Amino acid sequence: MAERNVPFTSGFVALVGRPNAGKSTLLNACMGEKLAITSPVAQTTRRRMRAVVNTPTSQLVIIDTPGLHKPKDALGSELNRAALAELADADVVAFLVDSTKPVGTGDAWVARHVDSSSAAYKLLVLTKADIAGPELVSAQLEAARALARFDDEVVISAREGFNVDAFLSLVSSHLPEGPKWFPDDVDVDAAPEELVAEFVREKLFLNLREELPHSVGVLCEGIEFTDDDHATIEATILVEREGQKGIVVGRGGQMIERVGTQARRDIERLLNCKVYLDLTVRVQPQWRRDAREIRRLGYAAEE
Repeated sequence: MAERNVPFTSGFVALVGRPNAGKSTLLNACMGEKLAITSPVAQTTRRRMRAVVNTPTSQLVIIDTPGLHKPKDALGSELNRAALAELADADVVAFLVDSTKPVGTGDAWVARHVDSSSAAYKLLVLTKADIAGPELVSAQLEAARALARFDDEVVISAREGFNVDAFLSLVSSHLPEGPKWFPDDVDVDAAPEELVAEFVREKLFLNLREELPHSVGVLCEGIEFTDDDHATIEATILVEREGQKGIVVGRGGQMIERVGTQARRDIERLLNCKVYLDLTVRVQPQWRRDAREIRRLGYAAEE
């Protein structure tokens, strides 16, 4: 219940930026738990995710979006469309810039979209301050400020928890009066099947790195719960070529076993039960250019 005489505020905060700017890591830090997958591989995020932060007087909906980039196929174009669509409805836009990488033309392109958005409050967020020295942070801030008109700025390290509360305080103070968009017991708007698929894909990225990550898609076929607090899950890993299937499976099945073991830990924490995870690898040539496959995997922008 809201405090007496204090209006209840609510709204949507879109995290936007280049791939690997730290959007998913910031979302997880705001929630105090792992909901969005992360990896050093660019374009890890493919699904828009909404996470809900509740206080007695507000509800803050944080939207993690795919990194904006120059697309090379239908999947890349769809991810850009999904990210840009969130700018249209956000009350607050947080533009994330990696403090360890030079501000470049890609950041400028994203900034132009931020500048032209209708959001009432635009916040510049410089990320990864834990691995950038003060001089670099200062230089990056100066370069990023010139990209667009920002209402405020904050330097953070989501991994270290530095200024995460300050970020939440800033965006919360600029939410409009409004209703609760989600019930109190909802912390993320993704279905369990979607989160399972994402956890499996994250482990593939972390183990395979640049060998084939953008050729991999994951679909959770179903979750079956039993009476003894166990769940059986079937998931399909899509690749585009037979050679990629061999990489995912690994010699003697070692890679697919490792991925399954690592993913199962996150899934058991998510579902709060023991899990049997059955992973199948299927070759689907050029699935990243197939609009139907992109929709089936849940990577398409919402209409």
